[in-house]
Amino acid sequence: MDFNPSCKDKKKTIDQSVLLCCKIFISESRNCGALDAIEQAARLNPETVIVNKFEDRAYNRVRYTLVSYVVQDITGSAIYSPLQQTVLAMVEAAFGAINLELHSGTHPRLGVVDDILFHPLARASLDEAAWLAKAVAADIANRFQVPVFLYAAAHPTGKALDTIRRELGYYRPNFMGNQWAGWTTPNMLLEKPDEGPSEVSRTRGITMIGARPWVALYNIPILSTDFSVARRIARMVSARGGGLPTVQTLGLVHGEDSTEIACMLLEPNQIGADRVQNQVEMLAAEEGVEVEKGYFTDFSPEMIIEKYMNLTSAQRD
Repeated sequence: MDFNPSCKDKKKTIDQSVLLCCKIFISESRNCGALDAIEQAARLNPETVIVNKFEDRAYNRVRYTLVSYVVQDITGSAIYSPLQQTVLAMVEAAFGAINLELHSGTHPRLGVVDDILFHPLARASLDEAAWLAKAVAADIANRFQVPVFLYAAAHPTGKALDTIRRELGYYRPNFMGNQWAGWTTPNMLLEKPDEGPSEVSRTRGITMIGARPWVALYNIPILSTDFSVARRIARMVSARGGGLPTVQTLGLVHGEDSTEIACMLLEPNQIGADRVQNQVEMLAAEEGVEVEKGYFTDFSPEMIIEKYMNLTSAQRD
């Protein structure tokens, strides 16, 4: 999988309109030294660009959004992307700097490197995103002996992320009824991972890796400390709870004086943020609580492409 074409070959095959986006969710946002180490690793390859970073200290979680190109062979099949080695370098830095047993936060997680998601951008295909997801999964499992579960287009049957998480107990808080602390699941997994061992390192945990079309992440603050209210609203808004199709939600504690509805919009062009916001406001009014305007945690695909092009152009200059 570690194919590294020569500069001459790259010039023939690189197409800057065939781009992949990688979102890496890491269980840490309070340890600046750990984040510095991860970001330093990300910058080792200038052909991969960090276009965004989203930190949340209450959740103790950070997400990096990376973009790079895909090299294709003469048949049009993907054979190389700088993202592969960049992601592995970041994962290695994260495992070296973060101990899951010492981690706590108000967002669920199963691993230090909790989730890695690949999206096709511009003219890239979902197959190319799935190819890279599977290559990275094998690398992480083999190099770091971490169980990896594949989801969506990277999984042989397209298994959904929330289904796997539910099977592994992801959504069950283990501290104070609304937080996640330390390692909480058995050391031997009952579900066989797609890559890596069934035995789990308590310091590193489990990693999820998937590929799918663009997903929008949209969070809505609730001006109430009542966790049960947030969970109730989240349930009623979600597709699983009979609410909006293709919307997944979590009701979470967010700081000392508020809660939050964290929303995953699986088809944002069909069910967008405005519709989710209106639904949450209606349900919150019925509960007698106020809601703030929600916010996206990442840029749109179009803006990500624009930022990537601007940053790579600046590097060349």
